[in-house]
Amino acid sequence: MIDPQLKRGLLDICVLSVLRREDSYGYQIIKDLSGYIEISESTLYPILRRLEAGGCLTVYAVEHNGRLRKFYRITSGGVRQIDQFLEGWPEILRVYDFIKECAEHDARTVSQ
Repeated sequence: MIDPQLKRGLLDICVLSVLRREDSYGYQIIKDLSGYIEISESTLYPILRRLEAGGCLTVYAVEHNGRLRKFYRITSGGVRQIDQFLEGWPEILRVYDFIKECAEHDARTVSQ
């Protein structure tokens, strides 16, 4: 199970990444992410509001079957957030490798 704080940051980047491909709406974002990371509507909409407040995305409405559907569009600030995440990824991998190495060392020590 992923730490909730870590998952929160990853979800932000995942949502922005979906929107980097194309504008989308809530249900479609959940479908696009479903094969990669678990996210519910009750988790997604606060993320979308937070990202909008942070200037990472904008919202507009489109009529669909007689109702207005909210669509989300990434901004240059959202693209920068993804790019910063990707720039920091090598450091995250080093930390992952360190943690894994320590766990493997511990497992070898315990089995001896």
